[in-house]
Amino acid sequence: MAGSVRDVTMRWREKLLFEGGAPGRPAILVDGDGAAATSPVELLLLAAATCSASDVVVILQKQRVALRSLEVAVRGTRRETEVKARRAIDLSLEKYCSVVASLAPDTRITYDVALR
Repeated sequence: MAGSVRDVTMRWREKLLFEGGAPGRPAILVDGDGAAATSPVELLLLAAATCSASDVVVILQKQRVALRSLEVAVRGTRRETEVKARRAIDLSLEKYCSVVASLAPDTRITYDVALR
């Protein structure tokens, strides 16, 4: 399936509640607040858990292991610190750093952030 094109559609219902999915399949609800349905971040964790669990099921089937039960628990932490670090760097490069401001306007500056 790698490289296969997938299509989904999403429709706003009310407040931050949306429904969507693949054409011809049942729609799922997603709530931006996480109050009435799964939130987008929770949906991402669910997708990662399901993807990995699918691999485990297929591998065990190929090994002729009779799977009776499988449960996956996933916990994720948002990387807000990375967003804040990128914003601080952008502010420095675009507004505050007089050294960068003195460079030629066509000087290209790129960066990456790695937090540990």
